[in-house]
Amino acid sequence: MAYLDAHVHVFAKASAEFPREVSADLPAEAEATVEQLLGQMEAHEVDQAVLVQIGGTSIAHHAYLRYCLREYPRRFLGIGLVPPEEPDPAQHMDRLAGEGGIVGFRLFTLGGPADPLAPMDVRTFSTYPIWKRAAEKDYVLWLYPRAADAHLVPFLLEAFPQVQVVFNHLMVCPGEGSFSLDEKGRPRIEVPMPPLTRYSTMGLKIGRILANTRGLHPYENVCVHLSGQYAFSKEGWPYLDLAGWHASLHMVMRADRLMWASDFPWIVEDPGYENLVGLVDELLPGLSAEERVQIMGGTARDFLRFPRLSER
Repeated sequence: MAYLDAHVHVFAKASAEFPREVSADLPAEAEATVEQLLGQMEAHEVDQAVLVQIGGTSIAHHAYLRYCLREYPRRFLGIGLVPPEEPDPAQHMDRLAGEGGIVGFRLFTLGGPADPLAPMDVRTFSTYPIWKRAAEKDYVLWLYPRAADAHLVPFLLEAFPQVQVVFNHLMVCPGEGSFSLDEKGRPRIEVPMPPLTRYSTMGLKIGRILANTRGLHPYENVCVHLSGQYAFSKEGWPYLDLAGWHASLHMVMRADRLMWASDFPWIVEDPGYENLVGLVDELLPGLSAEERVQIMGGTARDFLRFPRLSER
């Protein structure tokens, strides 16, 4: 079975054709093109991938992502971004999704009360219109919330059980001041592992374990990426200090709710795309053949409803 890479970034040099925001980690001359990604994928039996917008939130900033989705409609699906102060999130989401290919939107904040003991009414959260539109139009939400928002997650999942949710990068929620760039210009997140926010986000955890003992399966709308290890580990590849957290995620979420992802292009130089393809075998060595198939592509294909390449 060919693999599916469930979280990658592609971007062109900043130009009039493909405008984007310029930053320390994305200087104007930097590029990680879709052709470079396809070269890595084809060399390592990866057939399809999820392209996640990077370099700005406006409609114009999505130009390169939309181009890639038009050029390779069966190879990729896309995840867009919504401007933080967008007055009409639903209209923005619909415009991006209207051409096809963009199936969901990434959120970095949730916009509820900072006090975990405050009354929780999700209708007052600043991202409520985004969740509401996702429920109405069957959009996926790609979550990478900050630690200050972790306690809000269970309330939104309870309010919107029909919304498909994918937690990015091992379900880590970065704390304030934890983000930097390493010597290779890659994201570096200083957080204790396993993440302390698991006690909030995995308020799911106890419920799931108890439900499993009763033959029930709550939160079937939630998946987690096995990705971003280079940013959290205190060791080099194969990041064995993260093995325990991978085992916990496997125990709680099961293989049919875990998705392997490379986080291209940050891993091309170190440890290399080939090593990322083999990382699940290093960190979860006890997987059955069926579980490995699920994590390396089956979960993402089913959950995100990827087009079958055989349909071409």
